[in-house]
Amino acid sequence: MKVLIEADGGSRGNPGPAGYGAVVLDPTTREVLAERAEGIGVATNNVAEYRGLIAGLRAAADLGADTVEVRMDSKLVVEQMSGRWKVKHPAMQPLAQEARALAKHFTAITYTWIPRERNKHADRLANEAMDTQAGEPQRKKPEPQNRVSPARWSGAQGAPTKLLLLRHGQTPMSVDRRYSGRGDVPLTALGQTQAEAAARRIAKLDGIDADTPIIASPLTRAKQTAEALATETGGTVETHPGLLETDFGDWEGLTFTEAAERDPALHSRWLSDTSIPAPNGESFDAVHHRVRKTRDELLLRYADRTLVIVSHVTPIKSLLRMGLDVGPSLLFRLHLDLASLSIVEFYPDGNASVRLVNDISHLS
Repeated sequence: MKVLIEADGGSRGNPGPAGYGAVVLDPTTREVLAERAEGIGVATNNVAEYRGLIAGLRAAADLGADTVEVRMDSKLVVEQMSGRWKVKHPAMQPLAQEARALAKHFTAITYTWIPRERNKHADRLANEAMDTQAGEPQRKKPEPQNRVSPARWSGAQGAPTKLLLLRHGQTPMSVDRRYSGRGDVPLTALGQTQAEAAARRIAKLDGIDADTPIIASPLTRAKQTAEALATETGGTVETHPGLLETDFGDWEGLTFTEAAERDPALHSRWLSDTSIPAPNGESFDAVHHRVRKTRDELLLRYADRTLVIVSHVTPIKSLLRMGLDVGPSLLFRLHLDLASLSIVEFYPDGNASVRLVNDISHLS
């Protein structure tokens, strides 16, 4: 897997209050795969730049990358990491050693200098980290322009593959609001009713018939929901392991409060850093990478078609995140109800359009 890392660091005073930002991108589509940002107290610009590089390398490693291109606007860091300049400053030597140790885990890595205006994403993350550290309001991000039709307004080419994303119905675990990942629980009676209502809604949509592929997570709650749709359309259900929910490890079956009490420090970090897995579990970054591979496989297999994906919260959020081309913060800011329907279209030229999110009108 090849990725692109863009990293930056800054200090307001040099030395002064400092922070870093790093973003890991798909080198072809520039899809955001991971973001990292942190205020680091009082430090120099160069120290902050190195900290940004280290954070980006760690994020790339967490994603399973083997080939990495690093782009930074720090000439010093690029030249030192490329081996053309010596690392003379005592404060930078251990940071350079740490970065080189991380780099050894990749099959290939290159470092490229870019001008500051081409490093805006990482620069924004670094400044937001410094703002947060200083207790200042977050800088307002520019509002995206409204897009009515991607083919008309974004220049998307070709016929899209439309994914109807259906979350499974209620289970005993969701009633008690417990972490429910790989535990194989069935639908409740209400969950079955929700699945049937969603099935009736979807079966009436244009392009849905007995030939429409229905791809579900292998877990019982998703298969039962998918089978309700198959009954309505006369279709068949296929399962795919790439659509499994996050493995919550030792937190499986616990409530939010119980998990926080069991592992307070880890749980707090887990809520803000998508590279951190639950104990003996899976990180959200790992889920995103898994779902992305699944999406690419399905787009190749079902190009230009409409298909229904029956899955869980995290995989559905990951697919919507890909459609919106946004960072991992979406995982914490988007709510998806049980048996909710979302729709995203992916175009062969890399464009995408999210057409519907968390629709539960069929449940009322």
